[in-house]
Amino acid sequence: MRVIGAGFGRTGTVSVREALSRLGFGPCYHFSELIGNPAHLEHWTAALDGAPAAADRALAEYQSTLDWPGASLWRELADRHPDAKVLLTVRDPRSWYRSFASALLPMWQAATAEDPRLGIPELAPFLPLIARISGRQFGEGDLADAEYMTGVFTRHIEDVRAAIAPERLLVFDVAQGWEPLCEFLGVAVPDGEPFPHLNDSRSFRDAVDAHREP
Repeated sequence: MRVIGAGFGRTGTVSVREALSRLGFGPCYHFSELIGNPAHLEHWTAALDGAPAAADRALAEYQSTLDWPGASLWRELADRHPDAKVLLTVRDPRSWYRSFASALLPMWQAATAEDPRLGIPELAPFLPLIARISGRQFGEGDLADAEYMTGVFTRHIEDVRAAIAPERLLVFDVAQGWEPLCEFLGVAVPDGEPFPHLNDSRSFRDAVDAHREP
């Protein structure tokens, strides 16, 4: 591991994943990788159930992580890979929650049995893992309560800042572009290449469609 992503999903992680790959820090493990590798479910489940070393089996061929499930284990991964840098992707808390509610809330409610309906049947095998991530990240709070959720989001940022040495941590908003990310990683800014700005929702849907059974 060279870069450990500590930021929640819906903080521009698809764009940053592409940026890391272009800078030579790929492949990067993102939730979409899990969709394409369902055999990894057992590794992440074991890791979230108290055996963090199990995550190493899913991450064996990756140099970096972003998004969930890795973001739920940022502390354990940072301890296991002391030479890796920690990248905390952020955005305005209310903007983050609007994005979460629009793209992920129904699925996460289904996973936590708040609502048994699910609009994406292909993701049904992933619901138990999502429920574990939700419990670890958001506790027993109401996922539909914007005030509660933005509070958790803000406290998470504070927790990462408090736990990781400043020289090892970058708090990064995709609006900042290449410069702070490249400086943090010690690499040159790509010449004449705009910072990638990809649509998280579209990329998520594409990942599902790519692995839909014919």
